[in-house]
Amino acid sequence: MTYAQEPTATRTRAAAPDDLSDAEVRLAELAWIKDEIADGPSPEATEKQHARGKLTARERLDLLLDDGSFTEVEPLRRHRAVGFGLEENRPYTDGVITGWGTVHGRPVFVYAHDFRIFGGALGEAHAEKIHKVMDLAEAAGAPLVGLCDGAGARIQEGVSALAGYGGIFFRNTRSSGVIPQISVVVGPCAGGAAYSPALTDFVFVVRNVSQMCITGPDVVEAVTGSRTTLEELGGADVHARKTGVAGFAYEDEESCFEDVRFLLSLLPSNNRELPPVAQTDDPADRSCPELRNLVPADPHMAYDMRAVIAAVVDEGDFFEVHEVWAENVICALARLDGHVVGVVANQPQTLAGVLDIHAAEKAARFVTICDAFNIPLVTLVDVPGFLPGVDEEHGGIIRHGAKLLYAYCNATVPRVSVVLRKAYGGAYIVMDSRSIGTDMAYAWPTNEIAVMGAEGAANIVFRREIEAADEPEAVRERLVERYKSELMHPYHAAERGLIDNVIDPAETRTVLIRSLAVLRSKHADLPSRKHGIPPL
Repeated sequence: MTYAQEPTATRTRAAAPDDLSDAEVRLAELAWIKDEIADGPSPEATEKQHARGKLTARERLDLLLDDGSFTEVEPLRRHRAVGFGLEENRPYTDGVITGWGTVHGRPVFVYAHDFRIFGGALGEAHAEKIHKVMDLAEAAGAPLVGLCDGAGARIQEGVSALAGYGGIFFRNTRSSGVIPQISVVVGPCAGGAAYSPALTDFVFVVRNVSQMCITGPDVVEAVTGSRTTLEELGGADVHARKTGVAGFAYEDEESCFEDVRFLLSLLPSNNRELPPVAQTDDPADRSCPELRNLVPADPHMAYDMRAVIAAVVDEGDFFEVHEVWAENVICALARLDGHVVGVVANQPQTLAGVLDIHAAEKAARFVTICDAFNIPLVTLVDVPGFLPGVDEEHGGIIRHGAKLLYAYCNATVPRVSVVLRKAYGGAYIVMDSRSIGTDMAYAWPTNEIAVMGAEGAANIVFRREIEAADEPEAVRERLVERYKSELMHPYHAAERGLIDNVIDPAETRTVLIRSLAVLRSKHADLPSRKHGIPPL
């Protein structure tokens, strides 16, 4: 996708008074240039940006960063390209604003495409500015936030623009797991540009403003004959609900940047630090008696796992990632006694909480991010198994399910799991069970940890006995109860050391806080290797 370049308006510079010294003349010239940079290419370009329902790049930085904290890098940079009229149009900044500021007093590096200049398209100088701020972020050990509002590669500059994208992707990958990387898509992000957000840790989008796609509607129609719009192809809800590219979607830019700031308050500056600790008035030993009656004893009845999370975490506040994608698993950041934790929980309200392809991918990515940035994991388990079906099998549920298994097995942060109700088969193993390395495993008295549900197990184990009975249904019911009483009672797993303790649900918050406190100094080394080979 490309946008035609708009000539930059030429501002008239007033002549300097004759009585100024050479230094004063130079300072006046510098002040004039910096005013021109701050104002942007022209009032008309700013009006067009606002007419599209979009803020300018500097307005966005004002929302993201603490007041007065922004320090700009290379504002005087201009491209050196010639041909196609580029030599006549050399605006300052070259269409991207780079630098650093603070968020809640902590350093953050930023770059923001300025759609008013060349449609935010990336050229050689533009890319080099981004490369520099990415290198600075890695060297300083501070988060990087990219505000994406660009038309892709600047085709007038040819292959140099493409090479610029390669440098961005290389640095995204090199900094992965080293510093938090956040992409805020607040405009078009097409072609090669779309891969940079995909390589970062968190992606924010705004409805009716953000569009991400590899090929635009015109190319899709030319190749496939299908007509579509940019919003249908790669709008905010497409990536928040269907593809899982975006973790957060908003109605306006103001609320989007407010949550970007909140997310940064939950993350460490780099992988060598712990997440910030916050003061809380929520007592560590607070009882949660409402949990005793929240989860139905009947394994076939649904409930909202969010209510469990809200009851346990500090002040009922948690920040959900991918809230509207793969809703059968919940991934959220929260605090327990002021310390940040990552919560992974099955959601019985959607698909009974089963694990499917998308749920496994969602949870695996979240677990990996938490492990990279020293965020302890709390896993709340109520899972009947993996979703059966031809589509899931042919879609690769074995490989995708293994991603979650790999992520948990590879994680070295403190890990605590709680089985609330169902925990059946391979899905129980995958949801951070004792056998794959969880540090502390607890269960409520309503737990059912087994190879499968009692009905299915009895039909297999006692098949011949049931078939030979004069009253098969009555015999089956009796044998189901027998199986439950012998192999699915609440203390079966605890008796075998697979559960550390069966706890009163009201004590869940206290148990989690105490367990994580003792694990805070945990140190675990992985075998010496270049890197593992996850089931990608």
